[in-house]
Amino acid sequence: MGLLAYLKTQFVVHLLIGFVFVVSGLVINFTQLCTLALWPINKQLYRRLNCRLAYSLWSQLVMLLEWWSCTECTLFTDQATVEHFGKEHVVIILNHNFEIDFLCGWTMCERFGVLGSSKVLAKKELLYVPLIGWTWYFLEIVFCKRKWEEDRDTVIEGLRRLADYPEYMWFLLYCEGTRFTETKHRVSMEVAASKGLPPLKHHLLPRTKGFTTAVQCLRGTVAAVYDVTLNFRGNKNPSLLGILYGKKYEADMCVRRFPVEEIPQDEKGAAQWLHRLYQEKDALQEMYKQKGVFPGEQIRPARRPWTLLNFLCWATVLLSPLLSFALGVFASGSPLLILTFLGFVGAASFGVRRLIGVTEIEKGSSYGNQEFKKKE
Repeated sequence: MGLLAYLKTQFVVHLLIGFVFVVSGLVINFTQLCTLALWPINKQLYRRLNCRLAYSLWSQLVMLLEWWSCTECTLFTDQATVEHFGKEHVVIILNHNFEIDFLCGWTMCERFGVLGSSKVLAKKELLYVPLIGWTWYFLEIVFCKRKWEEDRDTVIEGLRRLADYPEYMWFLLYCEGTRFTETKHRVSMEVAASKGLPPLKHHLLPRTKGFTTAVQCLRGTVAAVYDVTLNFRGNKNPSLLGILYGKKYEADMCVRRFPVEEIPQDEKGAAQWLHRLYQEKDALQEMYKQKGVFPGEQIRPARRPWTLLNFLCWATVLLSPLLSFALGVFASGSPLLILTFLGFVGAASFGVRRLIGVTEIEKGSSYGNQEFKKKE
């Protein structure tokens, strides 16, 4: 095992990476709070600044995927589709099977220059997660309780606010509503059978309200819908903790572009279009399970140095005073100071682990277990 590979497995190194992310995130959140004064004066300047502040935080996670674990991301698509990337507002539809599916999406956002302006329809609980939810609040992320009767007005208002967004945005939708588990899949397919819909083997039944509303509200702003079907070579099930330990994964993403004009304008027609899309996604996943590849040309966009440089800048600024302080504490010989410092380290470790826990499937919400039966 080389030195770098050894360091990637060490708890102290993980703690230092977590320290940089948390402290830089708090600095970024405070700066975002200060930018609120710009909103009534120059809304578009406020948005542009917050895109760059968000980039400085999210790119640290992308750095872990690209440079720390050296995970490779391959697109299965055509060059004509790739030429549109980063040059238009779009809605992204991504399957929700893996703990790091969002991170693979962010990697593609970064490589095509839209990471800071990327959006998502997120569950309301994430708003209260430190750093993540706070950053999203300043980015005008649309939050929902996943109860359409309560969400309708909030979601429509939030989507319409984005109509004049000054930078190209990729708006992510997890149409399944929650991560795939066997229990949720069983319940979901019971609902599909009751509605006379074809069964899906690798996906949950898509929730159509969020998609149809997003397309209706953003029609005239978004140019296309990108359907992204993600899987990992070797039947791997990657985790954010695995990325932190430097494990390398190989992600494959089949990307298809649908001009928004091809999607029916009426709600019923758009919902039927989405159900057909998920049947096609299911066939793509079945093909991947059988052959290990998606159809289409394999394109591997080059990683950019900015995520690494951004992290190194934050690490230089934040770790130098931390290490000097730690040396001073231990040099003092004071048991009280040393115990206090170790308590702080323990608390920081717990906080970082909780943030990682947000992505873990087994700690995900119970949404989708019985809600399909209740709501559908």
